[in-house]
Amino acid sequence: MLTQQPQHELREQLVTLRCEHRSLDEQINQLTATGVFDQLLVSRMKKRRLHLKDMINHLSSDLIPDMNA
Repeated sequence: MLTQQPQHELREQLVTLRCEHRSLDEQINQLTATGVFDQLLVSRMKKRRLHLKDMINHLSSDLIPDMNA
């Protein structure tokens, strides 16, 4: 079980990661909307966005309390 302080820190980190994910998503959409874009750059951005999503999911699951079976 996590204490209040680590939970608070995890929630702040989660907000930061979600913000970065959203920003990357917007940047990718803007780049690809033009029709002419650097495929390698977009690929790297998508990879980073996926990594952020994995981190978000991991932190979210850490914040869910374990249930006793």
